[in-house]
Amino acid sequence: MTQVDGGQSYSTTFSVEATAQQAFEGITNVRGWWSQAVEGVTDRVGEEFTYRYQDMHRCTVRVTELVPGRKVVWHILDNYFDFTADQSEWKDTRVVFDITERDGGAEVAFTHVGLVPQCECYDICANGWGGYLEGSLRNLINSGVGQPNPKDDGDVAAHRDAATAVGVDR
Repeated sequence: MTQVDGGQSYSTTFSVEATAQQAFEGITNVRGWWSQAVEGVTDRVGEEFTYRYQDMHRCTVRVTELVPGRKVVWHILDNYFDFTADQSEWKDTRVVFDITERDGGAEVAFTHVGLVPQCECYDICANGWGGYLEGSLRNLINSGVGQPNPKDDGDVAAHRDAATAVGVDR
């Protein structure tokens, strides 16, 4: 289920057939679901990592909160898009994963605080997040295998295939 929360920020919620702790471990394994090219530490508070997708998008992220089996929070320190007039739209936004144990599994509630419909990138980013989260991350948590962007950015066909798999048409 995808929706815009009362604060207008993009959010989506999905269920997994795993424990809340397994969901937490999947979320913090960013290379396993978002991009194999992520550089830096993704599973310790205070650490920073960099995400890059070709020359289209790059961002620097600080891990600000980790509560095993319950919550992951990131602060976007810097951002660049090649497809928006304001190339730093994500800067100073927060990404929040709230995890709840449910009968037979867990529920992951994702909110990108500050990614609002007024952002030029909103439709593209909402579509991308939806694919990465409800496709790649959910698959990683449920089966141990996600569909992250490949590491070798010289392989344009592989990037295109990964982007298509998560619903990003670029």
